Amino acid sequence: MNKLTSGSADTTKPSDLTRLRIVLTVFFALDGFIFAGWVVRIPAIKEQTGASSSALGLALLGVSVGAVITMVFTGRLCRRYGSHPVTVVCAVLLSLSVALPPLTHSVAALAAVLLVFGAAYGGINVAFNSAAVDLVAAMRRPIMPSFHAAFSLGGMVGAGVGGLIAGSLSPTRHLLGLTLIGLLVTAIAGPALLRLSPPAAPTDQPDKGNAPRRLDARTRRLVLIFGFIALCTAFGEGALADWGALHLEQDLNAHPGMAAAGYSLFAGAMTLGRLSGTTLLERLGQTRVIVVGGATAAAGMLLGALAPTTWLALIGFAITGIGLANLFPVAVERAGAAAGPNGVATASTLGYGGMLLGPPAIGFMADWFTLPIALTSVAALAGVAAVIGYTTRR
Repeated sequence: MNKLTSGSADTTKPSDLTRLRIVLTVFFALDGFIFAGWVVRIPAIKEQTGASSSALGLALLGVSVGAVITMVFTGRLCRRYGSHPVTVVCAVLLSLSVALPPLTHSVAALAAVLLVFGAAYGGINVAFNSAAVDLVAAMRRPIMPSFHAAFSLGGMVGAGVGGLIAGSLSPTRHLLGLTLIGLLVTAIAGPALLRLSPPAAPTDQPDKGNAPRRLDARTRRLVLIFGFIALCTAFGEGALADWGALHLEQDLNAHPGMAAAGYSLFAGAMTLGRLSGTTLLERLGQTRVIVVGGATAAAGMLLGALAPTTWLALIGFAITGIGLANLFPVAVERAGAAAGPNGVATASTLGYGGMLLGPPAIGFMADWFTLPIALTSVAALAGVAAVIGYTTRR
């Protein structure tokens, strides 16, 4: 293998770092592409299995449960075997498992295969985020948002392509096509990633290495704090994905097409925010990005939830996407810088837990109050993230 220099980051070739950044970006985009391709076929899978809405909801929990369980252990696997091999293995498993849901004909079977799919999804997220944290430290530039922008772009392309071919291709052929694309991309990008070892830590930073180390109480507390910031962000993403369109259509009488555009605007704004994230972090610093981003998201979501017209609500959704864009990448990067792959695993698990918690929490609050009031909880948590970011600025 063509290993990177094991000494100081100063002896690492810039060309190797650039290649590593490109390859990791490919895996982030592939992850978003495959996941979005599966999501757009959920209605067809529901019809195929004859599942009720509640039964489908329980089956879909398999993705979340598999992801959360795997995230807990992937940090250890990355420390033992390296984040690059784990990324490649999980990419293969993700590509293979996405073809399984159309082959099921019962809710129980669907839940079982989604558990496998979720495990691969959770594993690759921890692995390539851990690899990205190492690269951020070596390059001494806050490039983490660019990787998450690639994930968002991959998701937008995957959803767009899936929507276009949904009427002409069966779920079986569509998701099998995703498997072939995923395996092809992994066959090309995987060997390139395996030839590049994670860059060494800069000389003025401690070398975490691959051996597990005992974290002090302060470090564990910081990781949990950054994980909670990730949770606040993911809560908003999950809530808007599942409830944004319903709010526009039900509460503001928007046309179904206009209602569907709500989440597209949110996702597009988040992508643009992440593409500019490196520049913002270099100019403003992490604390200001978290504080300003959280405050912006809070204001945007208050507008999106309480606006009397569809257009104002859509503007609010876009502002929310811009505000939330860089909170999750910064939180995961800081957790990884503090505690290595285990820190990434903890922050990712909490973040994914927030995405899992958001939709049902909004549903319960909508029953107790109203959906617009329930959606203000997204603003509240974004505000909490901003406050936490300020209080932990040192």
